Amino acid sequence: MPARIPSLSYGEQMADASQDGPILVFLGPTLRLSEAEAVLDAIYLQPAAQGDILLAAHAFRPRAMVLIDGQFEDRPAVRHKEILWAMAQGIVVIGAASMGALRAAELHDFGMVGVGLIYRWYRRWALSSLRDVRGSPLALAPDDAVAVHSGPAELGFLQLTDSLVDLQRTFSALMRNSVITRAERTLLTTMARNLNFRDRTLAAVLGAAGWPDDRIQGLGRTGTSQKRQDALLALRTAPSLVRSAPAAKPGDLWVATNTFIRDLEAGGIDSKLVSTYKFNP
Repeated sequence: MPARIPSLSYGEQMADASQDGPILVFLGPTLRLSEAEAVLDAIYLQPAAQGDILLAAHAFRPRAMVLIDGQFEDRPAVRHKEILWAMAQGIVVIGAASMGALRAAELHDFGMVGVGLIYRWYRRWALSSLRDVRGSPLALAPDDAVAVHSGPAELGFLQLTDSLVDLQRTFSALMRNSVITRAERTLLTTMARNLNFRDRTLAAVLGAAGWPDDRIQGLGRTGTSQKRQDALLALRTAPSLVRSAPAAKPGDLWVATNTFIRDLEAGGIDSKLVSTYKFNP
């Protein structure tokens, strides 16, 4: 069934909503739309790319945005500068699970709110205690650790591969349950890291490690989806996080740069939108 996540209407502006405005959620393959809607009453938009936060702010006048999924292949990824702009307008910005966790870790010191285990990994631990086959430390969560290959919007961004973060959690769970050894966990993690994100699946990693088909099939769907868990947590806690967020002041944290303006214009976005947003109208 086609996804019901609407595209942004770039040429249309809706009525001001100020502090009573909606919560916007940028969502894609991390969580099915029906699951998200059952947790949080919000406006659900497609994964964010460059310019989408600016356009969504003008279109919906939100009081908050929850960034879960983002685009990064066909379109430039959502810019840090754009998130800072939104926060300077008094919009609470929450990040979790995927692109949101990465951006929240990078912008925590500037006021972006991070939720979940993946966010904490990105923020606190650049390297893990795991070692690869050469004895080098493995980065616990490199930038592509949350990336997955997914279907088009018409199919609801159906997830086709497994993220490295979820595979790492799965291997750790298998080790705790004595299904694999610590050495096997390290080997499987290294092999998963060496795969392109478009090819990463639990079955592909186990197959590359030489597991027989019957052993792979015996695991069934035992994968751990930390991304899904973090996304659900962000949606459940979003209302309380918005209520407790400190009030912003107009212009806080944000100054336009020529590079940012040029990037917007190169993407066909009217750069005047940067300076015509009314703070808490």
